[in-house]
Amino acid sequence: MSVAELPWASQSPVPLLALLQLLPAVAALLLVFLRRERVVQGVALGAALAELLLSWHLYRVFDAGRPGLQLVERVVLFGPVGYHAGADGLTVLFLLLTAFISVMVVLYGLIRRFEPEWRYFAVVLASQAAVTSQFCSVDMLWFMLLSAAQVWLAGELLRNWSTSPEGESVVSRFYQFMGVGLLLLLGGLSMMGWQHADATGGQWTFDAVDLATNPVPEVFQSAIFYLLFYGLAIRIPLFPLHGWLPVTAEHGTLATALVFLLGLKTGVYGLLRFVFPLLPEAVWQWHGYAVAFAAAGIFYAALLALMQKNLRRLLAYAVVSHTSVLVIGLFSLTGQAFQGSAILAVNFGLAAAGLLLMTGLVFQRTGTVMLAKLGGLWDRLPLIAIAFLVAGLAIVGMPGTPGFDAAHLMLESAIQRFGALVTIAAALGNVAAAGFLLWAFERAFLRASPSEAGRQKVVPRATRIEAVLASSLIIVQLSAGFFSEPWLKLVETSTRSLGARYEHLIGERGE
Repeated sequence: MSVAELPWASQSPVPLLALLQLLPAVAALLLVFLRRERVVQGVALGAALAELLLSWHLYRVFDAGRPGLQLVERVVLFGPVGYHAGADGLTVLFLLLTAFISVMVVLYGLIRRFEPEWRYFAVVLASQAAVTSQFCSVDMLWFMLLSAAQVWLAGELLRNWSTSPEGESVVSRFYQFMGVGLLLLLGGLSMMGWQHADATGGQWTFDAVDLATNPVPEVFQSAIFYLLFYGLAIRIPLFPLHGWLPVTAEHGTLATALVFLLGLKTGVYGLLRFVFPLLPEAVWQWHGYAVAFAAAGIFYAALLALMQKNLRRLLAYAVVSHTSVLVIGLFSLTGQAFQGSAILAVNFGLAAAGLLLMTGLVFQRTGTVMLAKLGGLWDRLPLIAIAFLVAGLAIVGMPGTPGFDAAHLMLESAIQRFGALVTIAAALGNVAAAGFLLWAFERAFLRASPSEAGRQKVVPRATRIEAVLASSLIIVQLSAGFFSEPWLKLVETSTRSLGARYEHLIGERGE
């Protein structure tokens, strides 16, 4: 069958989204059969770089000023099951993030030399394919199934390449939390499919476009909202549903699994793609409660971060604290807030990836992430130290990082929606984060190195690949920060239309 004869040809002349999803999946399958070291490394890096170039091509051909989905691909399989992919500005932004972080994880794998190497790279590329497909999917059932695949693959990274003898118990805890989240998602989307079938005389669907044509009755929206919101909140992770993260950070795979779980904000994307557009009445009804939990989570996690002696656990609580700031932005429910939150999510993704990967490189040289045993690393690893510092400053939204403009948009919307108290809480959360991240940086890199037998342990200097990894993270974060306008414009149309929906809803209710 030629391309012109395919069912989606009238919607997308070139299956660009399908290529983005298939490229890492095919490369992962190829690695299963090609197990020679040099070949495996070349295929993994080549596939990751090709995916990054293809994502950049998507950005170049995408029309940011045109509303709605573009490059649509749709195939009906059977019953309510079908393939439906499409891209708006949010999709393109998150796909670029996925492609870049995946290249960084492959480079990290070349440095750490996980064994067996072919299996590690195959799991990494398969994870990339699962995440990419989630960002392309317009169908909620596909999104959930791909989420399950991502969870399983992350569990494989945790099980096979854990840095702790407690790895198996960590995997069990991780699957328990994520399994509950997936069950909640399944319950929510099942109720949405049933409601659509009830309204259309038995026609089941999980497609977001079709579901939007038959809005969920307000009487059912709260139940569906709670199922979907909590299912995604576990993955974000949002206080108080974050219990899996500190343990996983401390005993699981150092960097790689957590980079895919935390750097690629699939939970935030799920809220923006499905929950906010399809359940506006329930979101408006319960947004105050979500913001209250988020405000509490900012200070709870920041306080615990300051008490940590393990750098990995400290970073875990930093993620929880700043995720709460992001949630306040999301539930401000304006186009400006959605725009700022989307950019903030990508900023947090880049920053979390940078912090975790640099921590991994520190662990490789020192054999520890205990702050009491670290120190004096600036002289030997200045580029890694700078990358860690830039990522930490990006977390708190310093000027010159993507989080600066995003945090400004988010805080401006929050003060209009909630007043000064919540906004001040979010701002103080940023101040607390600056405190514990700069404290961790000083302990690990600037203070005098602890002595062993009266002399300092010599730490090897960074290799060329490590320099490329650290430099890439620094350049991308600073470039996106100083030239943020293209990224704000990329998501403006999508977020403005979503914000207009809530402005209309609030106007109807006279609130």
